[in-house]
Amino acid sequence: MINVRHKQKGASFLSMLTIILIAGFFFSVAFKLYPAYMDYTTVDSVLTKVIQDEDEISKDPKLLKRDLNKKWSVNQIRLPSKESLIIRRKEGVVTITLDYEVRVPMFFNVDAMVKFEKQYEAIIP
Repeated sequence: MINVRHKQKGASFLSMLTIILIAGFFFSVAFKLYPAYMDYTTVDSVLTKVIQDEDEISKDPKLLKRDLNKKWSVNQIRLPSKESLIIRRKEGVVTITLDYEVRVPMFFNVDAMVKFEKQYEAIIP
């Protein structure tokens, strides 16, 4: 009598296919959400620099908003609405509120909504 042992080594075809499908799904989601996050990081960096610049922050809110729109148009960024950016000046403090949502089509009739919200404050010299 011959004792033959067969042990399976490695992953099966179905387990490898499952891993590839899951990785592909997450890669696809990340690839579609990336542009929205890159736009937000650009907007955030511009607003952070403006808050630190005394000349910029001392401008009238309407002029400041116009200058910000120019800076974003250079980077090909458009905020979804005019209410996405609110600039308030009160008692020597400038408050800039950034609040907007981006809807990203994912698969068929499924969309992802990404919400960005941040507040910046600076004291006018």
